[in-house]
Amino acid sequence: MASLSAWTVGFVYKTVKGLRSFWSLGNSLSRLQASIRQAELEGLQFAFYARLIAIIVVSVWLFWIVPWPRDLYYGSYALAFFLLGYIPYRLRRHPRGETIKLGFILLDVALVTAAILVPPPASLGSEWPIQTRLRGQEFLYVLLLLGEAALTYSPRRVLWTGMSILVIWSIGVFTIYSQPDTLRFHDAAAEGALTSAAVLDLSFKPAFVGLTAWYTQLVATALFTLLITLAVWRSRRTLLNQVEAEIVRADLSRYVSPDVAEALASRGGTAFGDPATRTVAVLFADIVGFTKLTETLSPERTFALLRSFQERSSAIVFKHGGTLDKYLGDGFMATFGSIGLQPDAPARALACAFDLQQEIDRWNRKRSGRGADQLRVSVGVHCGPVTVGNLGGRERIEFTVVGDVVNVASRLEEITRAVGGSIIASEDCIRAAGDPEWLARFQSSREIQLRGRQQGLLVHIAT
Repeated sequence: MASLSAWTVGFVYKTVKGLRSFWSLGNSLSRLQASIRQAELEGLQFAFYARLIAIIVVSVWLFWIVPWPRDLYYGSYALAFFLLGYIPYRLRRHPRGETIKLGFILLDVALVTAAILVPPPASLGSEWPIQTRLRGQEFLYVLLLLGEAALTYSPRRVLWTGMSILVIWSIGVFTIYSQPDTLRFHDAAAEGALTSAAVLDLSFKPAFVGLTAWYTQLVATALFTLLITLAVWRSRRTLLNQVEAEIVRADLSRYVSPDVAEALASRGGTAFGDPATRTVAVLFADIVGFTKLTETLSPERTFALLRSFQERSSAIVFKHGGTLDKYLGDGFMATFGSIGLQPDAPARALACAFDLQQEIDRWNRKRSGRGADQLRVSVGVHCGPVTVGNLGGRERIEFTVVGDVVNVASRLEEITRAVGGSIIASEDCIRAAGDPEWLARFQSSREIQLRGRQQGLLVHIAT
């Protein structure tokens, strides 16, 4: 029986999630902020490209409906609007990039408001009273700025854009409303009671300005700003949760196998380890003669040797989708198919065994170059049905792999010294792997008697 302590895993999960040490918490917060900052920068870039597309579409539309040469007047506004977007885009990584962006939002709103409310020069053929600039639906162009702000994952920019629109547009409306030649309801009412016919006649005069449309614009802008701000805030919270989950998963992966970290992070540490029976491949590996090898090494060098071995071996296990169950001094135990169903678990375990030996060979070549002793690693692989799940009491539980398969794999690793092989795999594992080519990678086969078992076992040996 082999066990992966769920109590330890749960403790690690909770520690990484919320009760980290101060230095670890600060490091995770820094990474969280960096990830959010990167997402905001990507949002700014996306918003700039969306702005560019909007400029092209609106420019084409205006050049289509506005006669020459008045379209050049509006073309100059489009060019200025492009520059007002390009400058903060280029300065998006500046230390004061946020302040710069907020300042340019004000300029954006002011420019669009001016393009709508300021008439072209009379020389370009515009002779309508300035009050008519408030009669059309061009105010909708100003609201497009809220859409651009929403693409940046920043509720603050959406709020700032909405407030800027309310203030600057109101200033523009009241500037026109205050013109001496503007006709107003209250001026006409002061001269006497207005009949319905008189109100209708007044409304159709070019110089008339009513405030009802402005009230509607204020209410609509405020509601749009509120709704978009809430939507962006919710999206940002989702983004924050996703980024935090990725950071937690990355931190967990430093303590447990990636598949265990994924299971815990996705389930919040709950509903993990419910008993289940499935086919699992088990791999044991051990450094042969480690005690004799380290007799002349200092504790520091022994520690460095173990860590290097563990780093290399765990990378191989994870590469093949295995679960690193535990380190066993100078060895380790790995399982394939214990966390989730892996139909190809036996093949993964065999591939891991051979890759591990190749990695040890590469490592030995490096060690030879500096005159270090050569290492030999023995591997035992077996496969079969086991029960996996949590066992234990209230104070402590363990995620346990229970079954004869584990014991057999451990005994196979031990017997490699007696038979002179580096990898021993059971016939059951080779057969379950399904590919006849696996058998060709073993140099010999024999039936052996394992310690503690009455029946012999057919195994295959790779030297």
